[in-house]
Amino acid sequence: MSSWDLPPDYPLSSDFVRRLKSALATGDKDMVQELICTEAEPVDAVIELANDDWMKEPSAQLPTGALLGLWTLEYKRELTTPLCIAAAHGHVLCVRHLLSRSADPDASPGGRGALHEACLGGHTACAQLLLQHGADPDLLNAEGLAPLHLCRTPASLGCAQALLEHGATVQLECGPDRVTPLHVAAQHGLDEHAQLYLARGASVDARNGRGETALSAACGAAMRSPDEQARCLRLCALLLRGGAAADARDEDERSPLHKACGRARPSLCTLLLLHGADAGALDYGGASPLARALQTTTCAPPAAQHRTVQALLNYGSPSVWPDAFPKVLRTCAQVPAVVEVLFNSYAQLRVSESWLEVVPEEVYQMHEPFYRSFFALAHTPRCLQHLCRSTIRKLFGKKCFYLVPHLPLPETLQKYLLLEPEGVLR
Repeated sequence: MSSWDLPPDYPLSSDFVRRLKSALATGDKDMVQELICTEAEPVDAVIELANDDWMKEPSAQLPTGALLGLWTLEYKRELTTPLCIAAAHGHVLCVRHLLSRSADPDASPGGRGALHEACLGGHTACAQLLLQHGADPDLLNAEGLAPLHLCRTPASLGCAQALLEHGATVQLECGPDRVTPLHVAAQHGLDEHAQLYLARGASVDARNGRGETALSAACGAAMRSPDEQARCLRLCALLLRGGAAADARDEDERSPLHKACGRARPSLCTLLLLHGADAGALDYGGASPLARALQTTTCAPPAAQHRTVQALLNYGSPSVWPDAFPKVLRTCAQVPAVVEVLFNSYAQLRVSESWLEVVPEEVYQMHEPFYRSFFALAHTPRCLQHLCRSTIRKLFGKKCFYLVPHLPLPETLQKYLLLEPEGVLR
């Protein structure tokens, strides 16, 4: 019978657990230390910190999910040990004391050991102590993940270093998605972790269960804050310098560029294009990176909403099929710079006054100078300067971004050739 099946030494209803939970909730480190180091017996006592067994307790208040029918027949408890609690909260002295009393560093009645807890919390000193006392650096938790896979924050870098120094497997594929530690670092934008793993021999283009490389995982991850985005950009640059395939496809034939465009990250898209990503690649659904960029235009920061579309077109992406332009106008009307960049990628595209119906009146009024110039083209051809631009761009093809800056032209004309928006159409 496993520890999970045995009654806990300290059930949820016990006075010990009540005092422990109170101390943890208030951050009373002294009380936590006293309880788990002096009162808890035996040293590897099983402690029940939570019990979601509302189905067996009629008086229990049902969680919201149950009221929606999202309940499970599974009996769930949070079981732990004094050592796990100490490691999870970074109590180094407690960890040392418990280990000196021969606490089992790999005990995990709740499916997660003390080393897992230390890594999740980024507590390097605790992780080092556990490893020095024989903790298994590749021990899998209940989800099938090793400690390295739980190093998910910048603060956990020291834990990752300690794990590798004690023999952790850098190329270990874990969990239902068969991810490596490098995939985890990529998903969380941890550039220093990635550098550490690559230096220890991690395969830069290893695939997970969905066919993603670390670069693909990084490009598809949600990075919300500027700091997260900056770290992710550094990580992707590191992977590309390390030989990562810029155009590696996942099981849906999506490339890293597809995913970066879907996340509205122009700097990352430009980086991928500079390293040879195919601007015209199609996924299984027939979507191009440009289509993904147009779909997420309104999600991009205001100062960069047109940059991804501009970069893709300057690296040879085919433009949108002319008959589909009204659909693009409907989606991107509130971002006229995107409409302008895309419209200028055609040598000649007939403007229909019926398109006015897809531009909301309030959007038209907000950007009236642009839309007045746009619909004025329904009655007149494009100017000679634009036609010259189109001819040069057609001649340069996919090399526009590289060749235009070498032309003996003023910077303003170079920007014009590279579709820099002006706010009006001529």
